[in-house]
Amino acid sequence: MADLSGFPITSRWPAANPDIIQLYSFPTPNGVKVSIALEEMGLSYEAHKVTLSDTDVKSDAFLSLNPNNKIPALVDPNGPDGAPIGLFESGAILIYLAEKSGKLIGDTPAEKYKAIQWVMFQMGGIGPMFGQLGYFSKFAGAEIEDPRPRQRYVDEAKRLLAVLDKELADKDWIIGSYSIADIAIAPWLRGLDFYGVKEAVGWDSFPNVVVYLDRFLARPAVQTGLVTPPRD
Repeated sequence: MADLSGFPITSRWPAANPDIIQLYSFPTPNGVKVSIALEEMGLSYEAHKVTLSDTDVKSDAFLSLNPNNKIPALVDPNGPDGAPIGLFESGAILIYLAEKSGKLIGDTPAEKYKAIQWVMFQMGGIGPMFGQLGYFSKFAGAEIEDPRPRQRYVDEAKRLLAVLDKELADKDWIIGSYSIADIAIAPWLRGLDFYGVKEAVGWDSFPNVVVYLDRFLARPAVQTGLVTPPRD
């Protein structure tokens, strides 16, 4: 049995089976990336619900694994060279899991870097821009009377959607085959509905993106990952 005593997070969220991957997450667009990847790759894991409240993400236990106090994070008892490893940042975790499993990162070195390229596109573009759009549309930023902040992110979301729509014009998945690029990107597309901004960004004017998201959501592993760990 693996010894995870070197990871203080396990004192607050104990492992029932310390020999499998321990996921600490919540079903947000970033959080479900990892649960979906684990489901798609067929890797054994145990999911622990870490809420977005300060009592969880700013607890000493969670900060011991992720000093940036954001979900998701994980501990793999069978890391490189057989030693346990703790990781945070969803994009880094996706790449790690893909390389560990040998799945969903393309069939050639060139495809691997194409997949990583699009993961970075999501991490540096879609995630931050859509997140800010959500803040200025649904959350506290919506109370700001000046329309310019919200419009900035509406315009940027439209631009990013146009990039995706063009890329998906002649293929089902971002790099051709299904990969971690899709697992990174699609949950954030789904988030536009949660933010209530589909009409604002002209969702229906990006038909390739619309059917792409439907295609993604139809996957059984995606449906499981979207509710792991459960909110309630």
